[in-house]
Amino acid sequence: MTSFSQASAQSTARPVPSGGAAPQAAPAPRYADIADLVLRSPVVLDSVIRSVSRLTGTQAVGAPPGMVRLYVEADVLALIRGSDAVPARIGWIIDVVPDARGRIPNLRKQRVLAFARPIAGRGNQLQLTGPDSQRAWTPAADALTRRIITETIAADAPPRITGIGNAFHVAGTLPGAGETQIFLQTENRRPVSLNVIRAPGEQPRWAVALSEIVDESAAPPPPDTLLWYRLACGLPPALPPSALQTLEPADQRAAAEDYRFILSALGPCTRG
Repeated sequence: MTSFSQASAQSTARPVPSGGAAPQAAPAPRYADIADLVLRSPVVLDSVIRSVSRLTGTQAVGAPPGMVRLYVEADVLALIRGSDAVPARIGWIIDVVPDARGRIPNLRKQRVLAFARPIAGRGNQLQLTGPDSQRAWTPAADALTRRIITETIAADAPPRITGIGNAFHVAGTLPGAGETQIFLQTENRRPVSLNVIRAPGEQPRWAVALSEIVDESAAPPPPDTLLWYRLACGLPPALPPSALQTLEPADQRAAAEDYRFILSALGPCTRG
């Protein structure tokens, strides 16, 4: 078995259940689940597990109670994401749940997506980036992973939302009319704003702008895109008081209502 470092032993792979039940069709991957993995993982591999070794003693230090720590080696089919080349065979650690008889699941020959980071000085090993970072390969999971990676490296990729800046509301001349603009704080200080326009007798219209100017091209983000994920999974559940402190009470209520409308339009950030 290839030697491994203590750093790799600190991986917190998701428990892999064991048992003899017939395999079921994998559910469709959720966008937020895969986006979480992609955004924290500088290396993504499509690979087939070739060998599995059970670790014991000091090699298994750090394994969660009731779980078994394994060292797997896999043949790399494709490097989906990564700045450096990887060897044709590479290893990592994963924790699994044994069955009632103490048997571990049979991982050999399973095709998996591994979301990982390199280990300094260990070119033939990786560290999984979280408890769910080894996932069964499916055409849908592979396609979604590749699409999200493409979105994240695009020149106009939307930034991570870190908070809410200021909110403004201007009432219209007619009852029920008005416009709200909410400025977001972002990781790279790129301007992002949410805008809601209300007119009497019409459904409210909202849009997100990724520049300081809101033009006619601004629109709500399509579901299951990186911009949708940044908003649906990154916005707080309500406007903070600090965003409303310069507004009159009526304008505060209007801005808060428009923000709730945006969250409802985005829908929940659903994870598996």
